[in-house]
Amino acid sequence: MSIEQTRAAVVGKIWQSIAQSGVDISAIPQERLNVLVNNIADGMLETVNDLLGEAQQAAGTPATPIAPAADGTAAAPGVEEQTLWEGRPFLALNESYILTSERVRIVRGMFSRDIEDIELFRLRDIDVSQAMGERMLNIGDLTLRSTDESDPLIVLRNIKSPQEVHELMRRAMLDARQRHRVGFREQI
Repeated sequence: MSIEQTRAAVVGKIWQSIAQSGVDISAIPQERLNVLVNNIADGMLETVNDLLGEAQQAAGTPATPIAPAADGTAAAPGVEEQTLWEGRPFLALNESYILTSERVRIVRGMFSRDIEDIELFRLRDIDVSQAMGERMLNIGDLTLRSTDESDPLIVLRNIKSPQEVHELMRRAMLDARQRHRVGFREQI
């Protein structure tokens, strides 16, 4: 179910609860009621998302140690790989994202684990997309295009503050390219 569908379901349930409560709301203008219901829905979704994050941490989802990539690349000599950002899709428990100074790591699964790494110096492009409902909740998708042969297109779904994460990732990508002395020529 998409975020818009989830939000619509929550808004519908709030309206249903108001109707079933028997409270007379006829004195309140419809426009004000819509604002109230939408704010309640957004607050509920954010609270559920925060609770899911706390539950995930309490369940002891261990942080996955960052190891050198399969191709043997590692941080520049004397520079330790640092975690720059960690996040997960809005309202999700089985997927998380880690941005380090060297790679983007995608961890999927609750009981079993699937870990995918994308080296930052291999990234070619990072795009942000947000639907209207996602803009209201300040979430969005980041689409990563890379030269990675196994998966050249990756989407980080429904992350909080996507523009901030985009800028952080863009800077980390440029730093990694400079450290590894990698450049891309664009075809015109």
